[in-house]
Amino acid sequence: MTALWTSDEVKAALSPISMTAPFEAEGVTFDSRAVGKGDIFFALSGETTDGHGFVADALTRGAAAAVVSRDVEGARGTLIRVPDTMKALVDLGRSARARSQARIASVTGSVGKTSTKDALRAMLSAQAPTSASIASYNNHVGVPISLARLPREARYGVFEIGMNHPGEIEPLARQVQSHVGVVTNVGPVHIGHMGSEEAIADEKSCLFAGMAEGAVVVLNRDNRHYARLAENARHFGVSRVVTFGRDEAADARLVSSNLQDSGSDLVALIHGQRIEYRLGAAGEHWALNSVAALAVVEALGADVVKAAGVLAEVKASPGRGARRVLKFGAGTIELLDESYNGNPVSMRAMLSVLSRTEPKAGGRRMLALGDMRELGDEADALHADLADAVAASGAAQVFLCGPHMQALWQRLAPAQRGVHRPDSAALAAEFAAALRPGDVVAVKGSLGSKMKIVVDAVVAASGGEAGR
Repeated sequence: MTALWTSDEVKAALSPISMTAPFEAEGVTFDSRAVGKGDIFFALSGETTDGHGFVADALTRGAAAAVVSRDVEGARGTLIRVPDTMKALVDLGRSARARSQARIASVTGSVGKTSTKDALRAMLSAQAPTSASIASYNNHVGVPISLARLPREARYGVFEIGMNHPGEIEPLARQVQSHVGVVTNVGPVHIGHMGSEEAIADEKSCLFAGMAEGAVVVLNRDNRHYARLAENARHFGVSRVVTFGRDEAADARLVSSNLQDSGSDLVALIHGQRIEYRLGAAGEHWALNSVAALAVVEALGADVVKAAGVLAEVKASPGRGARRVLKFGAGTIELLDESYNGNPVSMRAMLSVLSRTEPKAGGRRMLALGDMRELGDEADALHADLADAVAASGAAQVFLCGPHMQALWQRLAPAQRGVHRPDSAALAAEFAAALRPGDVVAVKGSLGSKMKIVVDAVVAASGGEAGR
């Protein structure tokens, strides 16, 4: 197998001050805990930690080389000295992109980025060597590290690009230089930093910056910001716009959907071609994201029918809707784990899935929600506005935590109220203790609300995995 990087290629990409020995590398990382044999380890300096403190350990664990910006005492192995390790990582990512012959897709959106990226990875990998961002590697570190990991033999690449603040997407998009870019949705996510949905739409549009010649953008025709996004695409010099959604004018149209608690049976028209397929993840949002992904597959030049056949095996990932059946007392409970993120759009999507998930005999729908973060002055109102969707979900009892969820607590029907606590640590044990066999249990909140603590408490109170 050809090495991912040779020392000569790294030298050409980084123009280092010094390199102590030649090497070949099979991977790239900035996390010393994840160092594998043959990796290049980048010693990045963060707000709370400095990667230089882990260089010696990374080399001991088999790193092929470490990229540093200063002397490191006790480091035994190949060191690559550069003025700035973060800039060096970006430079290596740019070099990987420049040498690649792959067709590249980039993905952003207020919701659905990671699920769409994961679906694309699965569909394209079934057809040709494909590289994609892992987890949510979508920021100023995650994008260049994902690019630097792009193998020279890859036929397709899929890169997720995210943002929290203005000005973050464009420099990342210019690194990726995608052939196809998709914006899954625009909604009031990070609106506390952005100020308005229109500003969010403009920031998402920066995905179109630096796109390759002949690029295609894929946009949600159902979203109220569609026209703004399309105009912004033209501003960035991208003339071909492909649309998806339920709208009859959409190029990739979701014609019908039989939504079930464990997945969906869907019919779509992709540029007039009728495709019937099974989707292994539940929810209307997943259904629409799958149509977006099929539109991207077509724009990349891959086989759409073959791609659709893969979607039956695509499941929600832990923290993003993954389902677990756990032994509980004399029966089981079903856990819907949405603990990784939470915003007004994704909350409603999860509550819709909960409404279609039937408890077993004697069970109920049980709900634990934590604060949605970064919503600014409208935070309390946006939390309170979830009351109708919570009622429609059929949740028998609702357990809430965080200061903003107090606004929702006040709007709940008295019979629905479990408890409200200041944080997830205070909520977890009470929620787990309230469960009984047959329950369907949903947990969701922004990452900063630490709702995984509640998930862990539910799992600890159970008897372990039971299967479906």
